[in-house]
Amino acid sequence: MNNRRKLIVALGAGALAVPLASIAQQQGKVWRVGFLYFGSLQSSLDSGRYNAFLQGMRERGYIEGQNLVLETRFADGKAEALPGLAAELIRKNVDVIVATGTPVNRVLHEATVTVPIVSALSSDLVGDGFVKSLAHPGGNITGLTDFAPEIGQKHVELLIACVPALSQLAVLVNPSNPGHPGRLKLVEAATQKVAIHVLSVEAGTADGITRGFSAMARDRAQAVLILSDGFFLQQSRQIAELALGDRLPSISLYLEHAEGGGLMSYGPNTAGNFRRAAAFVDKILKGAKPSDLPVEQATEFELVVNMKTAKALGIKIPDWILAQATRVIE
Repeated sequence: MNNRRKLIVALGAGALAVPLASIAQQQGKVWRVGFLYFGSLQSSLDSGRYNAFLQGMRERGYIEGQNLVLETRFADGKAEALPGLAAELIRKNVDVIVATGTPVNRVLHEATVTVPIVSALSSDLVGDGFVKSLAHPGGNITGLTDFAPEIGQKHVELLIACVPALSQLAVLVNPSNPGHPGRLKLVEAATQKVAIHVLSVEAGTADGITRGFSAMARDRAQAVLILSDGFFLQQSRQIAELALGDRLPSISLYLEHAEGGGLMSYGPNTAGNFRRAAAFVDKILKGAKPSDLPVEQATEFELVVNMKTAKALGIKIPDWILAQATRVIE
């Protein structure tokens, strides 16, 4: 089944589940909503994020073909494609655009100050300069943020628990991500307390990731921490496979990393963020201003452990980690 057919099936199946009362509630007005995704259509379907957003819209009575037109654009992991896609959506006179990650947020922030933007994923909306504060965004952007300063420390703690002799930690950084320098500092602060040296490895392309892992092996890294990033999410399987091939215990914010063969993931339920983003869209379509809608921070975090990878690496996962795990992949 090709990607276009998969998208049509996803939309059609969702429409069948909408209560008639909700349909009647929205009749008379057709809303046009943009959806700009950094990755591919396939990755948005595989992660459940696109369908989670559709579900959130259905729950609020919005049905494509009746009272909703969805303008979807997918950058396939290519940052250079985002400005053109953003311009296309703005020309479509959409009522609101759903943004999906820091690179998308930045492009839309530069492209328009009038079209409402709902961020379903973001590293740090305040720190990146997209909103004035979480309580009072003040501009045309609001939504959800997965930023939590303690996540970097938690990632380090989980790796130390699995690799007690850890002294050399590689951190995969995307040089084009403006939030990474700040998050790298948080990781470094956490490792200083336990005398672990941090090796910052930059990669912004697929080939760069491959070269980065070669550098980790050359510098004798004992584990790798992947900073949250739209491109790294797109390349989750490549990163996980390289980490496993180099026998490096690894951790990421995204569950796709653990599903792709990485050792662990710890972070917010991102599919849940997309479902929740629909609530922001609904409020804006009903007249609320993004500047007045407080940004929501993640409150639910998931720990996923890949036991198959642990066995391949010869790592004993502590019982307390397994007890806290939301999911264990056997």
